[in-house]
Formats: sequence, structure tokens, C-alpha cells
Amino acid sequence: MSIYPVDASNSNTSGVTSSKDSALGKDDFMNLLVAQLQNQDPLNPMDSTAFTSQLAEFSSLEQLSNVNENLEYLQMYQSSINNAQAVSFIGKNIYALGNSIQLEGGENKDIHFELSENSSSVFINIYDEAGNLVKYIENGPMGEGKQSVEWDGTDNSGNTLPEGIYKFEIMAVDANSDEVQTATYISDRVTGVTFKDGVTYLLAGGMKIPIGDVIEVAEE
Repeated sequence: MSIYPVDASNSNTSGVTSSKDSALGKDDFMNLLVAQLQNQDPLNPMDSTAFTSQLAEFSSLEQLSNVNENLEYLQMYQSSINNAQAVSFIGKNIYALGNSIQLEGGENKDIHFELSENSSSVFINIYDEAGNLVKYIENGPMGEGKQSVEWDGTDNSGNTLPEGIYKFEIMAVDANSDEVQTATYISDRVTGVTFKDGVTYLLAGGMKIPIGDVIEVAEE
């Protein structure tokens, strides 16, 4: 007898169901239980212990189904609360995790970061949206904690850069030239809110900031 390979893309799958389709719900379970009772042999009825066990399984299945349904309602309720809270951020200044900065209107911008300890030198690289290094800033000694350095929006040649979103990175060293741990932050005014794939984003200029990254909110 020869065995031929089957092309899954062309085979008839009418008799095959996915694991999702084959999963039994509480209604399916009850229908099977009733059918089993209707078709049992009157001279050899179902054992009472087995019947009780199946009823207990049905009860557990129904309770789990109700729990899942309640959790879905709770999730939707929590999501609506989060969305309502996000709208209240509009018009406020936020401090959030991130390394983006919005250059606009020819204004100087502050680059925000945090140092884990006192540093003898701090170095800042600024990149355009294409990832090109456009500005290098070297700063002197700075203390432990939150710090900021002003950027005038020019490149290394002193030319004014176009408006847009830029990225920055921070490197710092101590008096022994050992690297100091740093964290970078976004600080800007929220102008709107958007929702995508279940995540709430705050709009600050052209930046989209996940609401979970916000660590501080202040009035304008």
C-alpha cells in the first residue's frame, strides 16, 4: 500500500476543526450530558457516581465561564476609567521616561536626564529622525539627581536645524573616568490623547508618549 503526502493547502478540511472550534462551552457540555442520559441502556443505566462527577464538572465549567465574563467587563470598565483620566492630562506638563525632544518655533529646548551619582563630565549626542548625529554637547561637572542642559536647536556647525523630533543619548563619567548610570526623560506639554492597540498615548507636539511612562504631572 502506497502512502501519498497530503498538501495541506489543497486538502479537504471540512471534517477537521481547530482546537478553538473544538473547545466545549457549558451549553455544549450540557447538551452532551442530556444526550448521554437519553441514549443510555435502560438495563444498564449510568453509574450514579459517574453522573455526579459529570455534574460537578459542569458546575465548575459554568463558574469559570462566569468568572471570565466578569473579568472581561472589569477590564472594559478599567479601560474606560484610564481613557477618561488620560483626557485630563491635556494642557498639563508631563515628565516621562524617554529620549525624544521636539524642536519647534526656533526655541531653545531643555534636555532632561538623571545622574546616579556626581559626575565630572557629561556628554550629550543628539540625532535627527534618520539617525544622523547632528549635535555633540560636552558639559562639565554635574551633581547627582535630575539635571537638564539647554540646546539652542543648532547643529555642530552652528546652523539652525529644521523643526521635528530628535533623539538624544547621555553618557557621564565620574572623577575616575568610570561610567555613571543615567536615565533620560521627556518633558513637554500634552496637547492631545490617542488610543492604539489597547494602549493610551499622550500627544506632546509630534511625540506619542505611552501613559504608563509618565512619572510626573504638573499644571502649565
